[in-house]
Amino acid sequence: MKEHSVLNHPADRKISLRFDSVSFSYGNFKVLENACFHIHQGEFIALVGPNGSGKTTVLKLLLGLEQPQSGKIDLFGAGSTLGERNRIGYVPQQSAYDPAFPISVWEAVKMGRLTSLSRKFSEGDRAAVEEAMAQAEITDLANRSYAALSGGQRRRVLAARALAAKPEILILDEPTANMDRESEERLFTTLGKLKGNTTVLIVTHDTGFVSALTDRVLCMGSRETGAEYGIVQHRTVAEEKGAPSLGTARIIHGESIPGDQCDPSDRRDPSDRRDPEDVE
Repeated sequence: MKEHSVLNHPADRKISLRFDSVSFSYGNFKVLENACFHIHQGEFIALVGPNGSGKTTVLKLLLGLEQPQSGKIDLFGAGSTLGERNRIGYVPQQSAYDPAFPISVWEAVKMGRLTSLSRKFSEGDRAAVEEAMAQAEITDLANRSYAALSGGQRRRVLAARALAAKPEILILDEPTANMDRESEERLFTTLGKLKGNTTVLIVTHDTGFVSALTDRVLCMGSRETGAEYGIVQHRTVAEEKGAPSLGTARIIHGESIPGDQCDPSDRRDPSDRRDPEDVE
């Protein structure tokens, strides 16, 4: 009998993020109750749910803006410390700015490297900014005014700003809202290149379709699932052919994946990491 590990299987990667029986309420208004899920390094995950379902609360908990009333949130297996949260890149749905303030695209992306006002901007920082702009395909916009950009271009600038910090987890809130088709394709081409190394979490209200890049879907609970305040996992089925980064996938709401299962195609005993073809 020949044995070896299946290195590319999601369950063989380190866990980047874990919600362990997390509950949260705003006063008497319950949002989450015993919510459980985990995401492995390099996975591409979508968190979906209609407006008002609790997606924003999950983001606030991830970013440390709120604390769970019970349960635990682990980042990189080290707990939810501020130092660990600095390894998260966040791309908001909208970014408040003063249109009268003269800031260029380069300067906006540069902000992703300014972790301390007392630290000098180094050549390494400059290289990181240039790499992030190339990843987001906005190098040609470097000297343009941020205020003069389209909504889609601004979203790509915000993505580049997050990427400049070299995050291990990249979270994007409604990344395609008010985005033209070209900008959307460029953004998901960038995200497709990150998949496998950077953990990507997309947050969206579209409960029907997600990017074909998606490994698993985390749905905010509903009465139909019997987990109104929980988070339920679902698999997807590709709907559009072509490059995975540009296609879409349909969410299979009628089938739930157990919370302790990482891959919808995985039916092996978690303790058995052998390739079936190698079992004699």
